[in-house]
Formats: sequence, structure tokens, C-alpha cells
Amino acid sequence: QVQLVESGGGLVQPGGSLRLSCAASGNIFSIDAMRWYRQVPGKERELVAAIIRGGNRNYADSVKGRFTISRDNAKNTASLQMNSLKFEDTAVYYCNARGRVNDPGLPPFDVWGQGTQVTVSS
Repeated sequence: QVQLVESGGGLVQPGGSLRLSCAASGNIFSIDAMRWYRQVPGKERELVAAIIRGGNRNYADSVKGRFTISRDNAKNTASLQMNSLKFEDTAVYYCNARGRVNDPGLPPFDVWGQGTQVTVSS
């Protein structure tokens, strides 16, 4: 099994910064992509940022220029550096990882972390 553990959420003032981390553990052969999503009550979960194994990155328009996603393939970790935070960035942030396990007879994995709360408030 593969598990994700997130950390780094919290309370921050508008204009401030936070760094979220996501660590994958378990029977991992490779991680093809890691993504950060966020969700607020009453709304669908939305994709914030994605990074694939080769290093290509994608961002939601609402966070471009403010958020940076990175990953360490050797450590199976990903981070989301969030700068110039706005009220509307308040949400629960979830890490997602998709990849393959060591046993070729098993299907690829697609797992989620437990979520971490980010609150932007003055």
C-alpha cells in the first residue's frame, strides 16, 4: 500500500507565505505525477498545481506566479510553496500521487492524503 502524509498548513495573514509538504511511503516503484488540490465547503475539489516525473509543472490560473510546486523523486516528496496568499486561498489542501508499485502484477496506485487546512485571515 502507498500512503501520503501532508504537513505545513496553518493560519496566515493575507500576503503571507506557507509551505505545504507531502511525503509518500510504501511499496513504491515510481511516482508518475504529484498534484495538489484544494476544496472549500460546498464546492468541488479543484486542481491547484501538478508536477510530473520529468519536471513539467502546471498551475491553476488563480495561483500562477504565486505558488510553486516541486518534488524530490529520490525521497518521494512534493512541496507547494505558497506566496502572496489571499483570502480566497483558504481551503483544505490535498496531496495526490499516482504511480506504480514494485510488484508489476499489481495495478497503478492513485492515492490521497488526509488534507491540511490553510486559512488566510487578518
